[in-house]
Amino acid sequence: MNIKTDKVGIIGSGSWATALAKILLENVEEINWFFRKKTTIETFKRNKHNPRYLHEVEFDTSRINFCSNVNCVVANSDILIIAVPSAFLPTVLSEVNDLSGKYILSGVKGIVTSENLLVAQYLQNYFNVDHDMIGVLAGPCHAEEVAREKLSYLTIACTTEEKAVKFTRLIECDYIYTTPSDDIWGTEYAAVLKNIIAIAAGIAHGQRFGDNFHAVLISRAIQEIKRFVDAVHPINRDIKAPAYLGDLMVTAYSQFSRNRTFGTMIGKGYSVKAAQLELNMVAEGYYASKPIHQLCEKYEIEMPICEAVYKILYEKIPPQKVFAELTPKLC
Repeated sequence: MNIKTDKVGIIGSGSWATALAKILLENVEEINWFFRKKTTIETFKRNKHNPRYLHEVEFDTSRINFCSNVNCVVANSDILIIAVPSAFLPTVLSEVNDLSGKYILSGVKGIVTSENLLVAQYLQNYFNVDHDMIGVLAGPCHAEEVAREKLSYLTIACTTEEKAVKFTRLIECDYIYTTPSDDIWGTEYAAVLKNIIAIAAGIAHGQRFGDNFHAVLISRAIQEIKRFVDAVHPINRDIKAPAYLGDLMVTAYSQFSRNRTFGTMIGKGYSVKAAQLELNMVAEGYYASKPIHQLCEKYEIEMPICEAVYKILYEKIPPQKVFAELTPKLC
Protein backbone atom coordinates (compact mmCIF):
# COMPACT_ATOMS: atom_id res chain seq x y z
CA MET A 1 0.00 0.00 0.00
CA ASN A 2 1.37 3.38 -1.05
CA ILE A 3 -0.85 6.26 0.02
CA LYS A 4 0.84 8.75 -2.31
CA THR A 5 0.35 6.77 -5.49
CA ASP A 6 -2.49 4.33 -4.82
CA LYS A 7 -5.90 5.20 -6.21
CA VAL A 8 -8.69 5.41 -3.63
CA GLY A 9 -12.38 4.69 -4.14
CA ILE A 10 -15.45 5.17 -1.95
CA ILE A 11 -18.47 2.87 -2.04
CA GLY A 12 -21.32 4.67 -0.30
CA SER A 13 -22.99 8.07 -0.56
CA GLY A 14 -24.45 8.78 2.88
CA SER A 15 -23.28 11.15 5.59
CA TRP A 16 -20.39 8.97 6.78
CA ALA A 17 -19.19 8.31 3.23
CA THR A 18 -19.35 12.06 2.58
CA ALA A 19 -17.34 12.81 5.73
CA LEU A 20 -14.75 10.21 4.73
CA ALA A 21 -14.51 11.73 1.25
CA LYS A 22 -13.73 15.08 2.85
CA ILE A 23 -10.99 13.47 4.99
CA LEU A 24 -9.49 11.51 2.10
CA LEU A 25 -9.19 14.60 -0.08
CA GLU A 26 -6.93 16.09 2.60
CA ASN A 27 -4.39 13.36 1.75
CA VAL A 28 -4.87 12.28 -1.87
CA GLU A 29 -5.14 14.19 -5.13
CA GLU A 30 -8.39 12.60 -6.25
CA ILE A 31 -10.89 9.91 -5.39
CA ASN A 32 -13.29 7.62 -7.23
CA TRP A 33 -16.78 7.76 -5.72
CA PHE A 34 -19.77 5.49 -6.33
CA PHE A 35 -23.29 6.93 -6.39
CA ARG A 36 -26.10 4.68 -7.55
CA LYS A 37 -28.17 7.43 -9.19
CA LYS A 38 -26.83 9.48 -12.11
CA THR A 39 -29.19 12.31 -11.19
CA THR A 40 -27.53 12.57 -7.76
CA ILE A 41 -24.12 12.82 -9.43
CA GLU A 42 -25.35 15.57 -11.74
CA THR A 43 -26.78 17.55 -8.82
CA PHE A 44 -23.58 17.05 -6.82
CA LYS A 45 -21.45 18.36 -9.69
CA ARG A 46 -23.70 21.36 -10.17
CA ASN A 47 -23.96 22.36 -6.49
CA LYS A 48 -20.50 21.18 -5.33
CA HIS A 49 -21.95 19.27 -2.37
CA ASN A 50 -23.81 16.04 -1.65
CA PRO A 51 -27.46 16.89 -2.34
CA ARG A 52 -28.70 14.72 0.54
CA TYR A 53 -26.07 14.80 3.28
CA LEU A 54 -23.70 17.29 4.93
CA HIS A 55 -24.66 20.17 2.64
CA GLU A 56 -22.15 22.45 4.34
CA VAL A 57 -19.20 20.46 2.96
CA GLU A 58 -18.20 21.97 -0.38
CA PHE A 59 -16.07 19.79 -2.65
CA ASP A 60 -13.72 20.51 -5.50
CA THR A 61 -15.52 18.18 -7.88
CA SER A 62 -12.62 18.29 -10.35
CA ARG A 63 -10.84 15.99 -7.89
CA ILE A 64 -13.70 13.47 -7.80
CA ASN A 65 -14.33 10.80 -10.42
CA PHE A 66 -18.02 10.06 -9.97
CA CYS A 67 -19.42 6.77 -11.21
CA SER A 68 -22.85 5.13 -11.08
CA ASN A 69 -21.33 1.72 -11.82
CA VAL A 70 -19.71 0.20 -8.74
CA ASN A 71 -17.38 -1.92 -10.87
CA CYS A 72 -15.96 1.25 -12.39
CA VAL A 73 -14.88 2.42 -8.94
CA VAL A 74 -13.54 -1.01 -8.00
CA ALA A 75 -11.54 -1.43 -11.21
CA ASN A 76 -9.93 2.00 -10.94
CA SER A 77 -9.05 1.87 -7.22
CA ASP A 78 -6.29 0.15 -5.27
CA ILE A 79 -7.85 1.02 -1.90
CA LEU A 80 -11.61 0.85 -1.33
CA ILE A 81 -13.45 2.58 1.50
CA ILE A 82 -16.83 0.94 2.10
CA ALA A 83 -19.37 3.09 3.93
CA VAL A 84 -22.89 1.82 3.29
CA PRO A 85 -25.49 0.60 5.82
CA SER A 86 -24.92 -3.09 6.55
CA ALA A 87 -28.49 -3.96 5.53
CA PHE A 88 -27.78 -2.74 1.99
CA LEU A 89 -24.24 -4.09 1.63
CA PRO A 90 -25.15 -7.37 -0.15
CA THR A 91 -27.26 -5.46 -2.69
CA VAL A 92 -24.54 -2.90 -3.41
CA LEU A 93 -21.80 -5.52 -3.71
CA SER A 94 -23.94 -7.98 -5.67
CA GLU A 95 -22.85 -6.21 -8.86
CA VAL A 96 -19.13 -6.37 -8.01
CA ASN A 97 -17.16 -8.79 -10.16
CA ASP A 98 -13.89 -9.07 -8.27
CA LEU A 99 -12.25 -7.60 -5.16
CA SER A 100 -9.01 -9.55 -5.34
CA GLY A 101 -5.88 -7.52 -4.71
CA LYS A 102 -7.81 -4.59 -3.21
CA TYR A 103 -7.09 -3.10 0.19
CA ILE A 104 -10.44 -2.49 1.90
CA LEU A 105 -11.21 -0.17 4.79
CA SER A 106 -14.67 -0.78 6.23
CA GLY A 107 -16.60 2.09 7.72
CA VAL A 108 -19.72 -0.08 8.03
CA LYS A 109 -20.94 -0.25 11.63
CA GLY A 110 -23.29 -3.18 11.48
CA ILE A 111 -23.80 -6.87 10.77
CA VAL A 112 -24.76 -8.41 7.45
CA THR A 113 -27.95 -9.78 8.95
CA SER A 114 -28.76 -12.52 6.45
CA GLU A 115 -26.01 -14.66 7.97
CA ASN A 116 -24.94 -12.75 11.10
CA LEU A 117 -21.58 -11.90 9.55
CA LEU A 118 -19.30 -9.01 10.31
CA VAL A 119 -18.26 -7.08 7.22
CA ALA A 120 -14.76 -8.57 7.32
CA GLN A 121 -16.26 -12.06 7.49
CA TYR A 122 -18.68 -11.28 4.66
CA LEU A 123 -15.88 -10.03 2.41
CA GLN A 124 -13.81 -13.11 3.09
CA ASN A 125 -16.67 -15.58 2.61
CA TYR A 126 -18.17 -14.09 -0.54
CA PHE A 127 -15.26 -12.31 -2.21
CA ASN A 128 -12.32 -14.29 -0.90
CA VAL A 129 -10.72 -11.13 0.51
CA ASP A 130 -7.92 -12.07 2.89
CA HIS A 131 -8.21 -10.58 6.37
CA ASP A 132 -4.74 -9.10 5.95
CA MET A 133 -6.18 -6.85 3.23
CA ILE A 134 -8.99 -5.49 5.44
CA GLY A 135 -9.08 -2.64 7.93
CA VAL A 136 -11.93 -1.60 10.20
CA LEU A 137 -12.64 2.06 10.92
CA ALA A 138 -13.94 2.74 14.44
CA GLY A 139 -14.98 5.86 16.31
CA PRO A 140 -15.72 7.86 18.29
CA CYS A 141 -16.57 10.14 15.41
CA HIS A 142 -19.75 11.68 13.99
CA ALA A 143 -19.90 12.74 10.36
CA GLU A 144 -21.46 16.08 11.29
CA GLU A 145 -18.43 17.06 13.39
CA VAL A 146 -16.03 15.99 10.64
CA ALA A 147 -17.94 18.30 8.32
CA ARG A 148 -17.23 21.15 10.72
CA GLU A 149 -13.61 20.06 11.16
CA LYS A 150 -14.08 19.47 14.87
CA LEU A 151 -11.11 17.64 16.35
CA SER A 152 -11.89 13.91 16.20
CA TYR A 153 -10.19 10.60 16.87
CA LEU A 154 -10.50 7.38 14.89
CA THR A 155 -9.20 3.88 15.49
CA ILE A 156 -8.14 1.72 12.56
CA ALA A 157 -7.96 -1.99 13.28
CA CYS A 158 -6.24 -4.64 11.17
CA THR A 159 -4.84 -8.10 11.82
CA THR A 160 -1.64 -6.36 12.97
CA GLU A 161 -0.92 -2.82 14.14
CA GLU A 162 1.76 -2.54 11.44
CA LYS A 163 -0.90 -2.95 8.75
CA ALA A 164 -3.23 -0.55 10.54
CA VAL A 165 -0.55 2.17 10.52
CA LYS A 166 -0.58 2.13 6.71
CA PHE A 167 -4.29 2.92 6.70
CA THR A 168 -3.86 5.67 9.31
CA ARG A 169 -1.75 7.65 6.84
CA LEU A 170 -4.80 7.81 4.59
CA ILE A 171 -7.05 9.25 7.31
CA GLU A 172 -4.91 11.53 9.47
CA CYS A 173 -5.16 15.27 8.91
CA ASP A 174 -5.24 18.51 10.93
CA TYR A 175 -8.54 17.63 12.61
CA ILE A 176 -8.32 13.81 12.64
CA TYR A 177 -6.03 11.82 14.91
CA THR A 178 -5.76 8.06 14.47
CA THR A 179 -4.86 5.08 16.63
CA PRO A 180 -3.81 1.73 15.12
CA SER A 181 -5.16 -1.50 16.63
CA ASP A 182 -4.82 -5.24 16.06
CA ASP A 183 -8.31 -5.98 17.43
CA ILE A 184 -10.17 -6.23 14.14
CA TRP A 185 -12.99 -8.39 15.59
CA GLY A 186 -13.43 -6.57 18.88
CA THR A 187 -13.59 -3.10 17.34
CA GLU A 188 -16.06 -4.22 14.71
CA TYR A 189 -18.35 -5.93 17.23
CA ALA A 190 -18.07 -2.97 19.62
CA ALA A 191 -19.20 -0.66 16.81
CA VAL A 192 -22.24 -2.88 16.33
CA LEU A 193 -23.09 -3.15 20.02
CA LYS A 194 -22.82 0.57 20.80
CA ASN A 195 -25.63 1.26 18.32
CA ILE A 196 -27.95 -1.10 20.21
CA ILE A 197 -26.98 0.52 23.51
CA ALA A 198 -27.63 3.96 22.00
CA ILE A 199 -31.17 2.85 21.15
CA ALA A 200 -31.59 1.81 24.80
CA ALA A 201 -30.31 5.23 25.90
CA GLY A 202 -32.77 6.89 23.54
CA ILE A 203 -35.68 4.78 24.81
CA ALA A 204 -34.79 5.81 28.36
CA HIS A 205 -34.65 9.46 27.28
CA GLY A 206 -38.01 9.13 25.56
CA GLN A 207 -39.47 7.79 28.81
CA ARG A 208 -38.00 10.75 30.72
CA PHE A 209 -35.34 8.88 32.66
CA GLY A 210 -32.72 11.30 33.96
CA ASP A 211 -28.96 11.73 33.77
CA ASN A 212 -28.37 9.55 36.83
CA PHE A 213 -30.00 6.58 35.15
CA HIS A 214 -28.17 7.21 31.88
CA ALA A 215 -24.83 7.18 33.69
CA VAL A 216 -25.60 3.78 35.21
CA LEU A 217 -26.95 2.46 31.91
CA ILE A 218 -23.74 3.33 30.03
CA SER A 219 -21.44 2.07 32.78
CA ARG A 220 -23.25 -1.28 32.73
CA ALA A 221 -23.33 -1.25 28.93
CA ILE A 222 -19.55 -1.15 28.59
CA GLN A 223 -19.45 -4.22 30.84
CA GLU A 224 -21.87 -5.95 28.46
CA ILE A 225 -19.68 -5.06 25.51
CA LYS A 226 -16.61 -6.45 27.28
CA ARG A 227 -18.40 -9.72 28.08
CA PHE A 228 -19.44 -10.08 24.47
CA VAL A 229 -16.14 -9.30 22.73
CA ASP A 230 -14.19 -11.38 25.26
CA ALA A 231 -16.47 -14.33 24.54
CA VAL A 232 -16.38 -14.16 20.73
CA HIS A 233 -12.75 -13.06 20.36
CA PRO A 234 -10.70 -13.33 23.56
CA ILE A 235 -7.53 -11.24 23.26
CA ASN A 236 -5.86 -8.66 25.49
CA ARG A 237 -7.72 -5.35 25.00
CA ASP A 238 -8.41 -2.20 27.01
CA ILE A 239 -12.18 -1.80 26.99
CA LYS A 240 -11.75 1.81 28.18
CA ALA A 241 -10.03 2.75 24.91
CA PRO A 242 -11.77 5.22 22.55
CA ALA A 243 -12.78 2.51 20.05
CA TYR A 244 -14.89 0.85 22.74
CA LEU A 245 -15.88 3.20 25.59
CA GLY A 246 -15.42 6.41 23.60
CA ASP A 247 -17.52 5.23 20.67
CA LEU A 248 -20.20 3.99 23.06
CA MET A 249 -20.39 7.32 24.88
CA VAL A 250 -20.60 9.54 21.80
CA THR A 251 -23.27 7.33 20.23
CA ALA A 252 -25.33 7.10 23.40
CA TYR A 253 -25.20 10.82 24.26
CA SER A 254 -24.72 12.86 21.10
CA GLN A 255 -27.41 14.95 19.42
CA PHE A 256 -26.09 13.60 16.11
CA SER A 257 -26.69 9.94 17.02
CA ARG A 258 -29.39 8.54 14.76
CA ASN A 259 -29.63 5.40 16.95
CA ARG A 260 -30.29 7.46 20.07
CA THR A 261 -32.84 9.55 18.13
CA PHE A 262 -34.53 6.38 16.88
CA GLY A 263 -34.64 5.04 20.45
CA THR A 264 -36.10 8.30 21.76
CA MET A 265 -38.97 7.97 19.29
CA ILE A 266 -39.60 4.40 20.41
CA GLY A 267 -39.53 5.53 24.04
CA LYS A 268 -42.14 8.19 23.26
CA GLY A 269 -44.48 5.59 21.77
CA TYR A 270 -43.62 5.54 18.07
CA SER A 271 -43.85 2.19 16.32
CA VAL A 272 -40.65 0.89 14.72
CA LYS A 273 -42.01 1.64 11.26
CA ALA A 274 -43.11 5.16 12.16
CA ALA A 275 -39.76 5.93 13.78
CA GLN A 276 -37.88 4.67 10.72
CA LEU A 277 -40.00 6.77 8.37
CA GLU A 278 -39.58 9.96 10.40
CA LEU A 279 -35.86 9.44 10.96
CA ASN A 280 -35.35 8.98 7.20
CA MET A 281 -31.89 7.55 7.89
CA VAL A 282 -30.71 4.07 8.80
CA ALA A 283 -30.43 3.25 12.51
CA GLU A 284 -27.94 0.37 12.38
CA GLY A 285 -28.82 -0.73 15.91
CA TYR A 286 -32.26 -1.89 14.79
CA TYR A 287 -30.83 -4.30 12.23
CA ALA A 288 -28.08 -5.44 14.62
CA SER A 289 -30.36 -6.21 17.55
CA LYS A 290 -31.68 -9.52 16.24
CA PRO A 291 -28.35 -11.10 15.17
CA ILE A 292 -26.72 -10.00 18.44
CA HIS A 293 -29.60 -11.62 20.32
CA GLN A 294 -28.96 -14.83 18.40
CA LEU A 295 -25.21 -14.68 19.04
CA CYS A 296 -25.81 -14.12 22.76
CA GLU A 297 -27.92 -17.27 22.83
CA LYS A 298 -25.22 -19.18 20.94
CA TYR A 299 -22.37 -18.10 23.22
CA GLU A 300 -24.55 -17.95 26.37
CA ILE A 301 -23.66 -14.32 27.10
CA GLU A 302 -25.73 -12.32 29.58
CA MET A 303 -26.65 -9.01 27.92
CA PRO A 304 -29.68 -7.53 29.73
CA ILE A 305 -29.54 -4.11 28.03
CA CYS A 306 -29.22 -5.51 24.51
CA GLU A 307 -31.88 -8.10 25.35
CA ALA A 308 -34.23 -5.34 26.49
CA VAL A 309 -33.83 -3.54 23.16
CA TYR A 310 -34.50 -6.79 21.27
CA LYS A 311 -37.72 -7.40 23.23
CA ILE A 312 -38.98 -3.88 22.47
CA LEU A 313 -38.06 -3.85 18.77
CA TYR A 314 -38.77 -7.45 17.75
CA GLU A 315 -41.11 -8.93 20.33
CA LYS A 316 -43.04 -5.64 20.49
CA ILE A 317 -43.20 -5.61 24.29
CA PRO A 318 -44.00 -2.09 25.57
CA PRO A 319 -40.88 -0.13 26.58
CA GLN A 320 -42.34 0.69 30.01
CA LYS A 321 -42.74 -2.99 30.84
CA VAL A 322 -39.30 -3.96 29.52
CA PHE A 323 -37.52 -1.16 31.40
CA ALA A 324 -39.40 -2.03 34.60
CA GLU A 325 -37.77 -5.47 34.32
CA LEU A 326 -34.36 -4.06 33.27
CA THR A 327 -33.80 -1.41 35.92
CA PRO A 328 -33.27 -3.79 38.90
CA LYS A 329 -30.66 -5.69 36.83
CA LEU A 330 -28.49 -2.57 36.59
CA CYS A 331 -27.74 -2.51 40.33
